[in-house]
Amino acid sequence: MDKSETRYIFVTGGVVSSLGKGIISSSIAMLLLARGYKVTIQKFDPYINVDPGTLNPYEHGECYVTVDGHEADLDLGHYERFTNIKTTRANNVTTGRIYQSVINKERRGDYLGKTVQIVPHITDEIKRNVMLLGNTGTYDFVITEIGGTVGDIESLPYLEAVRQLKWELGTRCLCVHLTYVPYIRAAAELKTKPTQHSVKQLQQVGIQPDVLVLRTERDVPAPMRRKVAQFCNVSPDAVFQSIDAPTIYQVPLMMHEQGLDNIILAKTGTIAVGEPDLTRWNAFLHHLGAATQVVRIGLVGKYVELQDAYKSIDESLLQAATYHNRKIKITYINSEKLTPANVEAQLAGQDGVVVAPGFGPRGTEGKFVALRYCREHDVPTFGICLGMQCMVIEFARNVLGLADANSTEIDPSTTHNVIDLMEEQKSVTNLGGTMRLGAYDCRLREGSIVAKAYGRLDVEERHRHRYEFNEAYREQFEQAGMHCVGENPLTHLVEVVELEGKRWFVGTQYHPEYSSTVLNPHPLFMDFIRAAIETTDSHDNDNNTTND
Repeated sequence: MDKSETRYIFVTGGVVSSLGKGIISSSIAMLLLARGYKVTIQKFDPYINVDPGTLNPYEHGECYVTVDGHEADLDLGHYERFTNIKTTRANNVTTGRIYQSVINKERRGDYLGKTVQIVPHITDEIKRNVMLLGNTGTYDFVITEIGGTVGDIESLPYLEAVRQLKWELGTRCLCVHLTYVPYIRAAAELKTKPTQHSVKQLQQVGIQPDVLVLRTERDVPAPMRRKVAQFCNVSPDAVFQSIDAPTIYQVPLMMHEQGLDNIILAKTGTIAVGEPDLTRWNAFLHHLGAATQVVRIGLVGKYVELQDAYKSIDESLLQAATYHNRKIKITYINSEKLTPANVEAQLAGQDGVVVAPGFGPRGTEGKFVALRYCREHDVPTFGICLGMQCMVIEFARNVLGLADANSTEIDPSTTHNVIDLMEEQKSVTNLGGTMRLGAYDCRLREGSIVAKAYGRLDVEERHRHRYEFNEAYREQFEQAGMHCVGENPLTHLVEVVELEGKRWFVGTQYHPEYSSTVLNPHPLFMDFIRAAIETTDSHDNDNNTTND
């Protein structure tokens, strides 16, 4: 494909944040892919951090990691789950990266003594990054989500760049604007005025939206949508509603039923051929809707009160349960409040337990308590990253008899550092972008639980960590029954541990949740849910026998 034919779709948001621009962007991408077009999505975030890697989850939710080791916005997780396409550093750009690039160029003298300004230098750098993927000649469509809300001062350079590109690219460029239509309960009315103001703000910076998507909790009647079209200078057939849905995975179908993909093709001068192939997507939704039996999973972590802190794990569990024809019920268990006195009350009803990743000492003692309970009561257990490291520490303390065993991240003075700082991390001083990040190879032990789950011995998974299993203790663990069944073939870094004689007790140093998608659920989550279902089935059988 010639790069001059690439179409560019910008998705902006107005009125309030958290409307779901990422879901709309992902839905558009999924529908265009289902029609056979080559598509990619990127997210431009207006904050000055170079990437979200140093942000606390309380600030920005989950930090997602791409295959090439970029710490990215959590919306890239949605992009991958909806499209089945792996993203890279090029798919997520922040103001920090834009300014960093411009300042580096200025220091090198690239601007030949010119005064460096927002316009044209910052906006040109934004435009260059927008066009980067399109200029490869690989894609029919490049979808760019602009973070933040129209009217934010931080977003103005991005909107100016979009304005310029709309003039430069003509019909090859289209703006989809997502706004909120609130329902005023006291008046029993939907109100479109916030949408009108939001579009007016967009028009004031020189951008006329081509398509409006109205985010709403209630149906927006056709006359009201026509009113919005009239007051916002948008054609009536280009105003859509995104009403609350039972699952985000229904949004693409809702958009297709209203004709959003057809309008986008028409407005970009693209000839639409046939209908999108949604067979596998519909099959997934059928399983999701038809499931009646429940599988109960406890998720132990210190950020459980945050909706998006463990987003990829939540979605991976949902996907795996759906393919097993089960509804997922996730109970979020705060590891800071978990003690030997209350652990049974918290975990006894769970069919499986996930011990979540994280950083720092806060909440780790509660994870040790949870892991000991699960190990001693043979509850299927999945430890991810720090969760895997906590598995190792708990086993060292309570099985190997190394009472003060710990990670040097948690206790630098421990005499049994079963988890220690990676050798290449010992000289690192900057925190941003310096961990072991991205996809690395892993060789699995033949006959292990994980090898059977994957169906192969060589896999590639994504990482985000500084600390590792201490090789000096490997033999002690192996002899006691905790086997190191996955390792990096070059460095021999331990990637996977599993405990013999248990239903399913597995820890991974890597993050399998980053690789699970709607159409390709991750094999480890699939096998973990299988083990959890077998556990609940055995409990049900025991209860029936007792009742008889």
